[in-house]
Amino acid sequence: MELSNRQEQIIQIVKDNGPITGENIADQLNLTRATLRPDLAILTMAGFLDARPRVGYFFTGKTGSELFTEKLKKFKVDEYQSRPIVVEEDVSVYDAICAMFLEDVGTLFVTDQHSFLTGVLSRKDLLRASIGNQDLTSVPVHIIMTRMPNITVCEPEDLLLDAAQKLIEKQIDGLPVVQPSEEGMKVVGRLTKTNITKALVELARDQHL
Repeated sequence: MELSNRQEQIIQIVKDNGPITGENIADQLNLTRATLRPDLAILTMAGFLDARPRVGYFFTGKTGSELFTEKLKKFKVDEYQSRPIVVEEDVSVYDAICAMFLEDVGTLFVTDQHSFLTGVLSRKDLLRASIGNQDLTSVPVHIIMTRMPNITVCEPEDLLLDAAQKLIEKQIDGLPVVQPSEEGMKVVGRLTKTNITKALVELARDQHL
């Protein structure tokens, strides 16, 4: 986040004199309290300053990079997940290939008749099945898919950073976002490297507003 000259001055005043009231800050800058109100609000919301009623403003001691990291650590999976692309177990490999290309995704999630997750299909799985002379319209995806417990998943309330770590460790393109229950895991979303990148870009832009 780039600060204006006046905001930099405010931070320095609070560093040197905190706790200090908004009126006292305004007096030192020869400005009115109303003129400073937007700057104080921005600095407080951004985390540079803390405010306490009847006491005044404190400097938090946090740098811009520390605030960036703190904000990133609060992001949840459900804030950035995408719509899941799902096929059922008895769908043919041919139809799964068509679905993958039509939806422009790298991973398909496979569910049973109750819509619970049973497998995952990657590009590699489908490519491997395509090599050879077998009729792809007659081969169901449950024969070639990756099954539980070899599927890495995440949940909507998981931290985005933790999900990103799973993508890195498992060297995979996407994770099914699931809602676990006693009966199984309902697929409610997908989280990919693209989603992670989107979150980082949005946060970086926000820091420069």
